[in-house]
Amino acid sequence: MTNITKTQAQARADQVRAFRAEQAVLSEQGLLQFSDDTASAIRQYHDKLLYELQQAQDVDLSEGARHLSLGMQIVSFLGAGALAASLFFLFYQYWGYFATATQVAILIAAPLVSLAVACWVQRFDSSGYYAKLAGLVSFASWILNIVMLGSIFNLTPSPNAFAVFAVYGFLLAYVLQVRLLLAAALICSFIFIGAQFGTWMGSYWIYVGQNPEQFFLPALFFFALPLWVSQARFHGFAAIYQMLSVVTFFVALLVLANWGGGSYLPWSPNLIEGCYQLTGFVASALLVFYGMRARAVNLMLTGNVFFALFLYTKFFDWWWDWLPKYLFFLGVGLTAILVLMVFNRLRKAQQYSLQRVQVSGGQS
Repeated sequence: MTNITKTQAQARADQVRAFRAEQAVLSEQGLLQFSDDTASAIRQYHDKLLYELQQAQDVDLSEGARHLSLGMQIVSFLGAGALAASLFFLFYQYWGYFATATQVAILIAAPLVSLAVACWVQRFDSSGYYAKLAGLVSFASWILNIVMLGSIFNLTPSPNAFAVFAVYGFLLAYVLQVRLLLAAALICSFIFIGAQFGTWMGSYWIYVGQNPEQFFLPALFFFALPLWVSQARFHGFAAIYQMLSVVTFFVALLVLANWGGGSYLPWSPNLIEGCYQLTGFVASALLVFYGMRARAVNLMLTGNVFFALFLYTKFFDWWWDWLPKYLFFLGVGLTAILVLMVFNRLRKAQQYSLQRVQVSGGQS
């Protein structure tokens, strides 16, 4: 059991629970009857399996346990934030009493000590929550380290700091398997790449958000990264990569579709906005189809949301000023019904193809 991931262990435990629930229903209807010896053997096998999964990967064996796990994740996040804030204010409270060499030593030691604590706790913490909490504190210490060292030596602010944040965030995320740290590292990576690209184009890096086109290439790169490098050993990492990349890409598209002045293209703002509006429609529709084919529900829902946003902003541009408000919202409602009908047809087509595969598989 030690060579499987927590995702695989949780899926196996859910499979056992689903089998027991279906077995109980079939037994009540008289469709499935086991002898006492067979039923006892199956029950003992499942009990042993669930115990091993729980000991190895701390899986949730009931809905109540799953809800508690979600609560523990929230509490660990809040606890990490509180500890990081405590560390920050502790530094500032007594910072002036230390010599420069002592300040530097403390700043260097803080993230290293917290990283060592996180790795040590991970060896004994089967749930992983305490190790994740220590990892978040270590990441906050690392950020504080860079910021305070820059202040001590009066260094010019630079986007390279976000590259340093990202590297340490990726390291902690993969060592401790913390999705929140992966998300933080990705955000830092987007800021660094966008700021660096803006610097190459002649603007000051701090105005990274004024040219959203700078985020297109990093968003596409990080979206494709899980397709090139498998993330199967790390629970939820592939989804974090793709969801954050998709949101970044489409937010940039949405901004450019309504503000052509933020583009590097040497065209008129109206032409730029029209091109990006069309791109937004096509890209969001393609994301919906990709999510359906890859069975990635989150990506499909995200594509739906952004398709609706592009559609409704376009409706607002076209009709809001000259249509009566009741006709405007009537048009929006009818369009929603039309889109719902299209998605329903696609859903039925997908279910029909799945049934055909199951039937052909059963016949073979």
